[in-house]
Amino acid sequence: MKKNRREFLKRSGCALGMAALGSQFRHFGLMSALAQKVADDSPSSVPTDYRALVCIFMNGGNDGNNTIVPLHSSTSLSNFNDYYALRNPFNLALTQNTLLPFAVPRMGNLTYGFHPAMGAGAFSNGLYELWGQNRMAVVANVGTLVKPTTKAQYNEFSYPKPYGLYSHLDQALQYQSARSDHQIFSGWGGRLADQRTAPDNPGALVPMITSIAGAQLFTAGQTTLPMAIGPATIGLDQVLKPQGYDETPDSQAQLAALNALRSQDLSSELIAAASHVTDQAITLNNSLQSYQEVSVQFPPSGIGNQLKQVARLIKKRTDLNVRRQIFFVQINGFDTHRQQMSTHNSLMSQTSQAMRCFYDEMTAQGIADKVTQFTISDFGRTLNPAGTGSSAGSDHAWGNHHIVVGGVSSADFYGINGTNGTPFPTFTYDGPDDADTGTGARGRWIPTTAVEQYAATLARWFGLPDSALPSVFPNIGNFTSTNLGFMSAP
Repeated sequence: MKKNRREFLKRSGCALGMAALGSQFRHFGLMSALAQKVADDSPSSVPTDYRALVCIFMNGGNDGNNTIVPLHSSTSLSNFNDYYALRNPFNLALTQNTLLPFAVPRMGNLTYGFHPAMGAGAFSNGLYELWGQNRMAVVANVGTLVKPTTKAQYNEFSYPKPYGLYSHLDQALQYQSARSDHQIFSGWGGRLADQRTAPDNPGALVPMITSIAGAQLFTAGQTTLPMAIGPATIGLDQVLKPQGYDETPDSQAQLAALNALRSQDLSSELIAAASHVTDQAITLNNSLQSYQEVSVQFPPSGIGNQLKQVARLIKKRTDLNVRRQIFFVQINGFDTHRQQMSTHNSLMSQTSQAMRCFYDEMTAQGIADKVTQFTISDFGRTLNPAGTGSSAGSDHAWGNHHIVVGGVSSADFYGINGTNGTPFPTFTYDGPDDADTGTGARGRWIPTTAVEQYAATLARWFGLPDSALPSVFPNIGNFTSTNLGFMSAP
């Protein structure tokens, strides 16, 4: 007769057996083992190439207004003089000769400038150089939306708007979930893994999605959960070692009880799933005991070490039997209410150097166009500064600009055109693109491109068919365009 859960735990002599098991599940989603009972697709449907998405979360709300600045003098659109006049009196404007210029084909080859920290640094030539190589694109004025929204609609009380606008927690969760009408407990990266794990990664030794930044909503699926590992300060051969066990008799007894639990006749769905997850962790841990180090030197920053660990895993892709992977990394500190100039310069340098080193490593691995990095952030920041002098900063806003590196179609601005006929906002307080009104308006740009549209373009390149878009992005039907064109053909 099969033992029930209580009898088995009692007879195994492991009063803390499930607690001990729990310590092993921090790397793998238990629900994956419970829910993933779908048969693999036929071998003919399994992709033969490799692709990966790497989500870079700029935690705190990156100031897009100083990340990408108009350098042109055209009076038909907001130009450098408009930008400088509104920010320089508060010491929050970048000087014209420090910005890194680039032409935007979609906007008549008008010149814009990247933040100076995106140029050459101590570890790489930075992201700026990739624009000239057609390996980087900008998606302008992206943000959380329930439906396309004009200023008049924003001011209508009954018109649907994202909940918790300008709130760090709410907006960060909406970027990660791609759902702005109400809270949900899965992320769009996780739901993409739900859809693509069985057809794309049959027999994989690792979950499709991995976080190097701890538990994150972006990585949580409805039937899959991620692997979570530490950054490159921890070797790949150490990331899945059993936690909480040493060489003492008591500790070894607990480990023996865990192994005994796994070897029994398992009638409990939970225990059976636990055993499967533990077996998976042991198998993967064994496969990671030897790995070839990456060839590019990464900066020893937090984001540098996270991306280095991603690069290590990608280099093991053949051994891990994976053809599609999704990764999540994070850099903190972008909530720059004060002392923004120095803080933002450091953060943009760290981000640019790490992303470029990662791109260079993908080039060395021969898959630079098969691995795409993309940024997200809580929200943009107000054009109107907070404070003055060296302490000047900016406050929470809405629409923001994002950078995509890797498998892009060409270097250009992408996104839905706004009131001025381009995806780039007009720098006018209480203007048609500013959510604020009246004398207190501060330049909070109403997004013209929804998070769903940005993410759907990435997901389609990854291999998600159009028919499955609503499963990953439930509100995608609210938006007419689901392909912004910034990614190369799948």
